[in-house]
Amino acid sequence: MSDADTPPGPARQGDPGPVVDGPPEASYDLPEAAYAPVEEQRPRRSLPLVLAAVASALVLGAALVAPLVDRAIRGDERAQRALDLTLVETWEITDRAHTMDDVTYPQDPPAGGAHAPVWLACGVYDEPVRDENAVHDLEHGTVWITHDPDLSDADRAVLADQLPDNGIMSPREDLPSPVVVTVWGAQLRLDGADDRRLGLFLEEYGDGHTAPEFGVSCRGGTPSPHGSLPEQGTDA
Repeated sequence: MSDADTPPGPARQGDPGPVVDGPPEASYDLPEAAYAPVEEQRPRRSLPLVLAAVASALVLGAALVAPLVDRAIRGDERAQRALDLTLVETWEITDRAHTMDDVTYPQDPPAGGAHAPVWLACGVYDEPVRDENAVHDLEHGTVWITHDPDLSDADRAVLADQLPDNGIMSPREDLPSPVVVTVWGAQLRLDGADDRRLGLFLEEYGDGHTAPEFGVSCRGGTPSPHGSLPEQGTDA
């Protein structure tokens, strides 16, 4: 048998493989973009969302914290007012009897109690007024501002400017402080005419709500600081 007649068999190591006509071997190289990292292929949308969320949180936090900071700096208005008026003295006074006699009061100036049948007319007095008549004003819800007689004209003018319509003002000897403001059952000693607590006291008590006859005016009383009986204002 010739070599031509030798049947084909398994290829031996080193033998060249059969030559096959056809297109060149296909290339399996992928485009470079196919190997790009996954993160680079995603749209970069997460960062703006995160920044927006952080900004919203900061705005919300500032809105919540701002009132707390403001309150810490300035203090709650009502709490601050209570702090400024902590030296207000108050009493429960039930005696409202009318009397023509002189009365010894436990407060100086008096803040209520038995009193004269006639009250004083509203206004500013240049001399001390009789206690028993002034207490009748307090029963009507009147504000009574007393001051040291040696207070300057300028300071007296400051006090007079703050005196409510339903109020009386008068000098008083031997006051425990330069100025004392009184309503029925409540009183505050002030350091002077410019003491800012006067305005706070008037805001708190100036409407006369502590008085037994809340809402009654001091108008119609006697204009005499000594309590001389007028035609009106008696037995009220």
